[in-house]
This record gives sequence, structure tokens and C-alpha cells, in this order.
Amino acid sequence: MRLHTLHLQAFGPFAGTHTVDFDALSADGLFLLHGDTGAGKSTLFAAICVALYGEPPVDRNLKLRSDHAAPSLLTEVTLEVTLAGKRLKIRRIPAQTKRKVRGDGETAQKAETYLSEWSLDPAGQGRWEALSKSHREAADEIKALLGMSRQQFCQVVLLPQNEFTKFLRASASDRKDLLGKLFHTHRFGSVENWLAARKTTIAAQRDEARTDVLRLAERTQQQAGPALEPEHGAPQASDPATLTAPALTWATALHTKATTLEKEAATAATHAEQELAAFRDRESAVRDLAAHQEAHRTTRKQLDTLEEQAEHHADLDRQRQRALQAHKVAPLLAASTATAAQHTRAQADEHDARTLLDTEHTTLDSTELTTAAQHLRTTIGALNALLPDEASLHQHETDLQKLDSERQQLAQDLTDAEAWLNDAPQRRKALQTRLETARTAEETSRRHTTALALLTDRIDAAKRRDSYTSKITKVQQDLLTAQTATKTAAQEHISIRRRRTDGMAAELALQLTDGEPCAVCGSPTHPDPAAPHPDQPTAADEQAAETRHTTAQETHQALQDKLRELTEQAATARGEAGGDIPLADLTAEHTTLQQHLTQTLEAAADTGPATEELHSLDHQHTRTQSDRTNTATRLAAVDTSYDRLATQAQDLDHKLTTARAGAPTLTQRITDLTQTADRLTTAADRAATTAHTATDHQLATERAEQAARTTGFDSLDNAAQALLSDDDLRALEEEINQWREQRAAATSRLQDPDLTSAAAQPPADHEEATAQLTAATAHHTHAATTAAHATERTRALDALRTQLTTHTQRLEPLEHAYRTVDHLHALINGTSPSNRLRMQLEAYVLAARLEEVVAAANTRLAPMSENRYTLIHSDDRASHGARSGLGLKITDAWSGKDRDTDTLSGGESFFASLALALGLADVVTAESGGQALDTLFIDEGFGTLDEDTLHNVLDTLDSLRAHDRTVGVISHVPELRRRITHRLHVRKATTGSTLAVITEAAE
Repeated sequence: MRLHTLHLQAFGPFAGTHTVDFDALSADGLFLLHGDTGAGKSTLFAAICVALYGEPPVDRNLKLRSDHAAPSLLTEVTLEVTLAGKRLKIRRIPAQTKRKVRGDGETAQKAETYLSEWSLDPAGQGRWEALSKSHREAADEIKALLGMSRQQFCQVVLLPQNEFTKFLRASASDRKDLLGKLFHTHRFGSVENWLAARKTTIAAQRDEARTDVLRLAERTQQQAGPALEPEHGAPQASDPATLTAPALTWATALHTKATTLEKEAATAATHAEQELAAFRDRESAVRDLAAHQEAHRTTRKQLDTLEEQAEHHADLDRQRQRALQAHKVAPLLAASTATAAQHTRAQADEHDARTLLDTEHTTLDSTELTTAAQHLRTTIGALNALLPDEASLHQHETDLQKLDSERQQLAQDLTDAEAWLNDAPQRRKALQTRLETARTAEETSRRHTTALALLTDRIDAAKRRDSYTSKITKVQQDLLTAQTATKTAAQEHISIRRRRTDGMAAELALQLTDGEPCAVCGSPTHPDPAAPHPDQPTAADEQAAETRHTTAQETHQALQDKLRELTEQAATARGEAGGDIPLADLTAEHTTLQQHLTQTLEAAADTGPATEELHSLDHQHTRTQSDRTNTATRLAAVDTSYDRLATQAQDLDHKLTTARAGAPTLTQRITDLTQTADRLTTAADRAATTAHTATDHQLATERAEQAARTTGFDSLDNAAQALLSDDDLRALEEEINQWREQRAAATSRLQDPDLTSAAAQPPADHEEATAQLTAATAHHTHAATTAAHATERTRALDALRTQLTTHTQRLEPLEHAYRTVDHLHALINGTSPSNRLRMQLEAYVLAARLEEVVAAANTRLAPMSENRYTLIHSDDRASHGARSGLGLKITDAWSGKDRDTDTLSGGESFFASLALALGLADVVTAESGGQALDTLFIDEGFGTLDEDTLHNVLDTLDSLRAHDRTVGVISHVPELRRRITHRLHVRKATTGSTLAVITEAAE
């Protein structure tokens, strides 16, 4: 990656438009950014990050829009950069608000991205060719070329303040993630993931196969039953070894035993079937004899009963003969009865009709009744001619009612309109008062809202202040304890070192061996070696004391740092809270202000309704005045129509009152007269019918009496009593014929030889025969059921054995495959005992890359540290079973011992991490799968170096020029301005920061 130009506009503290020419600035391979604190030096790095990734560095909550920029100037950043051999121009416009083109106010500006590539046309002319305007497409293209995420970019290329030592002191897991991205080794992790997934898949298949075998074994046990004792040697889920070949052996043994029991059950069933056939034949013979004996007894009894009924059936035959004679005169009897009934009904109908007549008509005969009816119908015709007048009268009355209602309603509307218009001025005044009150409350609510927001921030700050105060008290107590522990550990360390130094001769004497030369004097004889004191400390004792002292110092320093940080945070929170005002007082004030705001908001909410009601009142006033005029005009017209229509109705009413003759309506009068005429006509018709039916009844009676005497009956009553209906006569004949047939059948059955022979034998004992057959049947059923069950069990066990064979054959290769993939996964994952270093495959590959990075870093670290420090890669097993392979330690040549990287001082950590970052960039550049990192930015940290070390570090950075590398440094250290000729000076002002390029070293 090589930067060319950076264009800023209304970005961060830079209010105007600024361009940084990195090609000119990095001509010597090393340039410096310097300026006052807060001027915006780190903002340039943030702008590069925004251009590449669309967001600032992950650790900065940077406000992109400049507070000093002109409203018409959009915030944007444009970067020209070469990535993986491609020269790109990236323009980013972040989301922001801008002034409207037309009218006042602001509008939202959406985020925009423009990605272009410099290319040559066929004529050899260069031009920018647009690639994409999509955020996602641009991000994918840039990330693919860089090969790093935003966080990794900030850690490897952009090193902002306080981030120098992150990679140096990172955990093995964090180093693995970063190195994996840079060197594209995640494919090895994919192998591990594939093996894990394969292991899971095979385990699921194996478990499924085991479940199938156990399920079949359980079904086999159920089919075998307790008689075969299937629990002996059965497969067990707790012992997977029993689920393959032993399971088949067990199932085969059960099937063999079941076959033997099946043959025995079949023989027993055959014997039981022969015994059942014999008892069935005997029971059939006894059953037939008992049936014949019972039939003989029943028939004898039935014949005796029929003989007793002979006299009764003779009477029935005589009744049948008289009924046949009566049937000859039945039609004449029916005619006489029918005419009598008709005459009776005619008399009743005439009586009912005369009951409905008026008194003057009840004694009239048929002809007189007809004449009276005709007279009434003439009168009805005259009244029908007057019906239209009555309808007109009803219409006039209806119209009068409507006009009267309308007249009353119009009068009421006129009164209401005048009353409303009289009250309108007072209503308007009240609404205007409400509107003024609501607008005043609205303004007050705005002030309360602003005050409430400020008070809320103060409450939050007060909570943080109180929390920090509590934490400070606790840390102060811990610091006193740590101070005591540090002092004690220092005294112990000094004491042990002094006593060990005093007894160093004795410690050397313990290493002497007779016949071998002394390491000090070279003599092979040791006549008087020094003896150690009883409490002589060893080197291990001194190292342990030193470790305890160092640990105590680190704890003490960490507590001091924490106390300083908490004190600063508490002071900031106290300032934001407005001092030491108690949180309870601020909360009470917040509650009171919230209540006032609620009240004012409720009052301000009446602004809209009051305005709407005032507009509505004005519209209603206009409408009411118009309605009052229209109502008065309409009322006068209605009064005139009402008077005219009332005169016409009075004339018609007088004419119709005479015609109604006391009836409520003319229609009712016509209905009454019509009903009377109809009754007169009905009574006349029924009187004529009564006379006619009397004559018919007399003639029919005379004919019937003559026919009865001819057939032998004394009177019509005797003939009627002997008469039977057709159904009764048929029933009588059927009863007589049935009795005769039953007597003949019983006589014939008693003469049957089988019944006669059976009656002569002793009584048959059918119950005993049935009991013997039942016992034989039960015995046969049990034997047959046992045989069928045995056959079914044998077949089921054979089928289950076949299925079990299939599933065990499927299980055996799965067990083998799982053992293989489990071993490979554990080996690659670092959990296998065979992997003694507990290194994962990807970590193993990255360990080789890390060794290269460490080797490249040491080429810079040696001159920076004057050959004191050397980084070493450690693949020792981590403690507590953690992963290993990516550890970093540092060797101190002065002590000859390895140290953890977090034991370095601030300045040592700075140049060590700088050397590591440079080495990492070298290896990534050389790595075929990585991308060249030609530019490295260093933000502060030089202030922690002494003068000699600073010169060594700058000499190392100067050496990068030979490799076409560029390093940008940001620092306040004056020495850097004297050593670096190309500088970018950032100046701050009240109107925003500016940039100035300087190409000479400071004197």
C-alpha cells in the first residue's frame, strides 16, 4: 500500500479544503507530523481510515463534520492510493445534514462512495475510470486488495496513540486472528473445522446405527419373551463392543431355541385337535336326541290346547255368517245414515247463520232474506263513489300535520339561531384567552425541556462522580496494602541477595567434583572447599524473591495508574455535575422540573384544539346568520300554505260525516253494510239447503227398512249390529283357518317316527356332553394358540436377526471411521496426547510465519536496543491447558534470561513493538499470499525514549529508505524536527485547523 494524495474538506477540526501530497512528503521515505495538542494530527490518520473503510479507527468516536465549516461546504474525504498494483481514487461523503437548495432549513445528505481506477486508453493516455458507487462493492474491492479488516489495518499500518504494544503483548489467540488474516492461513483452520464437522456427522451416524442395533435388540427381547431368557448375553448400550458380532451370536442362539419350542408346540396342538373331534361328534348326537324329545313334548301340549278352543271357534263361524248377510243391505244403511247426517249439518249451519243476523231479520224466510240483501248492496254502491273524497281528506290532514311540524321546527330554529348569535361574542373571547394561555405554556415547555436535558446530563455525571469516589476509596486502601507488600518484598529480596553473595564461595564449592578442574582456579584438587551456612539461600531462592518483588511492584504501579485514572475521571464527572451537589438534590430538582414540564406540555397541547375551535366558531357565526334569514322567509311561506289547506279540509269533512252515519270512516261504513248483506245471503242459502236435506233423508230411510226385512233382520238396528268391516271380517276368517291348520299340523307331527322313537328313550343329558366339549375346545385352543405364538415368535426372531445382521454390518465401519477421524481431529486440534505441544494446525503453520516475523524484527531491534534485547518465538506449552505455539518472549543480554514482553518499560515496549511491526510488514510484503505494506504510520511514543535510544530508533527508520518504504511519524519531540526534513505542520485556530508543508530541518 502506497499513499499518493489525501484531500480533506470540512472534516473534523479542518473547516476548509486541504490537500496532503504524500508523494512529495515521503520523498525521503520518512516524514513527520507535528503541531499543538488537539490540532488534528491524528485526524489525518482517521481520514485515511474513513477513505479506505468508510469509518474512523475503531477506538475513536470521531465527529466527522467540522463545527467550523461553512453550511454550504459538504464534509468529504478523497484518497489516491496504490493497492496491490492498482492506483485507486476513493471519494467518501459521510451521512450529514446540509442546507436546502430552495427555502430555509436543512435536509439529510445520504452517505456516498465513489471508487475509480487509473487506467491507460489504447492511445496511452491516462484517465480515471469509475468502478463503483456502491458502498458494499467498494468495501469488498478495497478489503480484497488490502487483505485486512479495519481493526487489523489500524494495528499493523496505522498505529494510533497507546496502541503500540497491542500486538507485542497480545494473547496467542489474538495473534492467531491477525496473522491468519495477513497470511491467509485460515484454510488450515477450515481443515480443522471440516474434521470437526466430519467427526460430528460420523458420530451422529454411528450413534444412529448404535440406536438401531439397540432398538432391534430390545425388540428381539420383547419377541423372545421370558421363556427364552433373552437377558443372558444381550447387547448393552454401556458396552458398545457388544453391539456387533456378539449381538449376532446372541440373536442366533435365541432363534435356535425358539425353533425347538415351535416343534414341540405343533405336536401338542395335533393331539388336542383329534381329541376335540371325538367330543364334538358325541355332543352332536346328544343334542339331536334332546331336540327330538323336546319337540314331542311341545307338540303334544300344543294339540291339547287347540282341542280346548273348539267351541269358541264354532261361535266365531256363526258370527261370520250373519256378517255376510248384513253386507247385502250395507249400502242402503250407509245412504240412510249419510242423509241423516247431512240434514243435521244443514240445520246447524242455518242456525249459526241466523244467529249472526240483526233482530229484524231473524224471522224472515229464504226469499225475504234475499230481498233485504239486494237493498243493502245498492246503498254500498253509492258510498263507494264517495271514497276518493275521503282519501283527499286524509291527505289534507297529513299535509296539515307536516306543515304544522315544519312551522314549529322553523320557529324553534329561528329562536336557537338568535340565542347562539347573542352568545357568540362571549365564546370567542373565552377561546382567545385559551389560545394565549396554551401558547405561553408551549414556550415555557421549550425552556423546561432544555433545562431538563442539561439536568439529566448532570445527574448522569453525578452518578459517575459518586461511583468513581467509591472506587477511589477502595483503590486507596488497596494501594496502602500494596505499598506495604512492595516494601516487604524489596527488603526480602535484598536480604536474600546479600546472604547469597556472602555465601557464594560455598555455592561454588557444592559444584566441585574430585578429579575435575575448578571453574575458578583450574586445579583438579580441592583441599579445603568452603562449607555452606545452614540458612544459605540458593539461586532459585533469589529468583523467587526477585519475582515476588517484581510482581509487587507491578501491582503497586497498576494500582497507582488506576487511582490516577479514577481521579481524573472523577474530576471530569464532578465538573460535568456542577460540583459536589448531592445526587438526591439533583434528582429532586429533576422530578420537580419533570412535573412542571408535564404540566406545561398538557397546557400547550390545547393550542391546536383552541385554534381549531376558534376557526370553527367564525365559520359557525357566518352560517348561523345566513340560516336565521332563510328560516324567517321559510316560516312565512309555511303559514300561508297551512291556512289555505285547512279551509279545504273543513268542507270535505262536513260532506263525509253525513255519509259515514256514525261510522269512524267511510270505508268502515261500507265494510259494515257489506258484512250485513253477506250474512243475509248466507242465511237464505242455508235455509233452502235444510229443506232439501229433510226430503232426501226420508226417502233413504224407507228403502233401507224394506231391504233389512227382505234379508231376515227385524229392524235396521239389528242389521247394523251384525255388520262387520272388511278388515274385521278378514281377521275373523284368518283366526278360524289358522286354528284348523295348527290342529292338523300338530296331529301329523305326533305321528313322525323320529319323535315317537325319541320319546320312548330315556331323557338325554345335553349339559354333560356340552361341558365335555367345552373342556376339549379350551384345551385345543390353548394348544393351537401356543403353537401359533411359537411359530410367529420364530419367524419374528428370524426377521429381526436378518435386520440385526444388516445394522451391525453398517455399524462396524462407522465405529472404525469415527475412531480414525476422532484421532485426526484431536491431533490437529491439539488435544491429542500425541500432540505434546497442544498446537493447532493453523497455529503450527503460523508459528513458522511468526518465527520469520521475529527474525525480521530482530534486525531492527538489535540496533535500537544497542544489542541488548532479542525477540524470541516460544512454542512452550501454555499454563492451565491453554493453546500454545504463538508465544513471544524477549531475551535480555544483560541478564542472559528470557522475559515476558509485558515486563518491558514504556520506552522499551515502544521500540520493541516498532521493530515487531516493521518485521511484520517485511514478512507480509515478502509473503506471496500477502500484500505489500509500503507505508507505516507511527503516532507518538518517541517521548518515552532517552536521547541515545531515540537516535538508534531514527537510524533504523532511516534505513527503511533503502527498501523503498515510507514511515510517517507524529510526535512533539524537538529532536525529531531536527532529524526529519520533510514535515507536515498542523496548526490550530479558533476558525479551524490548517496544514503547512515544511521541507527543511529545524535548527
